[in-house]
Amino acid sequence: MPRVSEFYGIAVYMYYKEHAPPHFHAIYAQYDTEIGIDPIRLIEGILPRRVQSMVFEWAAMYQTELRENWDLARAGLPLRKIPPLE
Repeated sequence: MPRVSEFYGIAVYMYYKEHAPPHFHAIYAQYDTEIGIDPIRLIEGILPRRVQSMVFEWAAMYQTELRENWDLARAGLPLRKIPPLE
């Protein structure tokens, strides 16, 4: 599972050959979630409110890059790193 970004203790992963809808995984401490890319929304799991806000902010900033990585992952190609939230 390729890690595409990491910030403030939050690791963002995308899996190859993943099921629809387009999404990524945000892992923080014991929390493991699936976040939709378009629209940006919590699909599965929970995050602390502040962490969820940061993940949603980051996803909005890099939504195009997330969509591109989703397409790469579905094709089994290497994923691109995405800058962290600063």
